[in-house]
Amino acid sequence: MRPLQVVRSHGGHLGAVMGFAGYAAGWTALHRRSGRPLPEPDAWDLLLTAAATFRLSRLIGKATVTRPLRAPFTRVDGDGAPAELNETPREEPGRNTVGELLSCPFCLSVWIVATFTGARTVWPQATRTVTGALTALAVSDVLQLGYTALTEHAEH
Repeated sequence: MRPLQVVRSHGGHLGAVMGFAGYAAGWTALHRRSGRPLPEPDAWDLLLTAAATFRLSRLIGKATVTRPLRAPFTRVDGDGAPAELNETPREEPGRNTVGELLSCPFCLSVWIVATFTGARTVWPQATRTVTGALTALAVSDVLQLGYTALTEHAEH
């Protein structure tokens, strides 16, 4: 049996790619105007950026508290991980691609890491503060989930 094939228009995706190219070009122009040299690669900043990108992409793309941002573009399929929802993009033209971007942490990660990378070239200390705070939130999430798992295990 052949798998079901979904026929899609690529117009929305092409628009997203073009939008991303413009977004990246905007960061490049802002960096050039700042006159700052490109920062040296740093393992600590890489770690902070990775953890912050992970956390912010989950917060925007899955969290129940950010559902109002996604609501015009997605429909809820059900509960996901703790405090998260699983959603499907609406099939309406103009909403589908945005729904895909907003409900997919992997898709959001590209935009978020570009934001942190661009911001680090212009505002390095402020960006480190933000990525540090989001990394602390990610670690806090791990501790919350670990604590819940331990207390549930102790009850049984």
